[in-house]
Amino acid sequence: MSSSPEALLPKDQTLDAALRPASWDDYIGQEQIKANVRIVLEAAKKRGGMPEHILFYGPPGVGKTTLAHLVSRALETPLKSTSGVAIERASDLAAILTNLEPGTILFIDEIHQLSRKIEELLYPALESGTLDIILGKGPSARTVELSLPPFTLVGATTRVAQISGPLRSRFGGGVYQLDFYTNGDLEKIIRRSAEVLNLSVPKDVIVQIAARSRATPRIANALLKRVRDFSEVHERALSSVVCDEACTLFGIDALGLTKDDRRYLETLDRSFRGGPAGVRALAAALHEDVETLEQVYEPFLLRLGFVERSLRGRILSGRGRAYLATGALI
Repeated sequence: MSSSPEALLPKDQTLDAALRPASWDDYIGQEQIKANVRIVLEAAKKRGGMPEHILFYGPPGVGKTTLAHLVSRALETPLKSTSGVAIERASDLAAILTNLEPGTILFIDEIHQLSRKIEELLYPALESGTLDIILGKGPSARTVELSLPPFTLVGATTRVAQISGPLRSRFGGGVYQLDFYTNGDLEKIIRRSAEVLNLSVPKDVIVQIAARSRATPRIANALLKRVRDFSEVHERALSSVVCDEACTLFGIDALGLTKDDRRYLETLDRSFRGGPAGVRALAAALHEDVETLEQVYEPFLLRLGFVERSLRGRILSGRGRAYLATGALI
């Protein structure tokens, strides 16, 4: 007897797929973006064609990939997923584009990692549906223009500034910024995920998990599953006390900050007297690279107002100092 594709996935990956919203109504938050994208899709369907190319950007875990899947579902077309880092050579891009079925949504995650050479090859594919391939080398080389099936590119990135202006301008369907979530929206997401996982989660536990989820749905779902695992292993019903004990074990405080976040703040406070500290010097003191600081540590600390960026470097704010003194948001 054959197995379904879902049955062949690792258990955690299957769970993640089950928690992903399957309809616009299930997708909570980012209301303005949803409204704009749905207009683009409905207009294309009425014209009987493919929508223009779309770019989503924002922090990790806020729903960019989910939106790409919803675009595909709304159009009832296939979805082909890849990533910028996986497309290294012109032949990689050619293989992907020439094998697309007509009407496919091509989703490129972390599209900022495409090289400039690959970007330039994409331009005619996005504008006129053709791909220029060079056959041979030297004086005998010739260019062959291949016609591509109709497709829509949906790009996603955490670093939109690294995408060149010419590539950004090709996203005629819109360039949309996804932001962090409110605790209220996170509570709705956790409640829905609990129903999908067939979990009975008290309201106070939902509130606790939302508050510790760093304003990010992916983290909210991951934390819900970890707290569930803790309660099952210890054979105790989910409760506020159990949630607190689990998060203490995980090293996650009431604001969602981890030991690494606290180490960042403590290093800035003690080693640099609160700053300003150059990002490279701070990264060296933490034994991390600059990109990790900018993409992993700082976005949520900046959102909380614990750290400030200036031309002279990073500065520990008054709120950050109060947090280190009390362990609470002031």
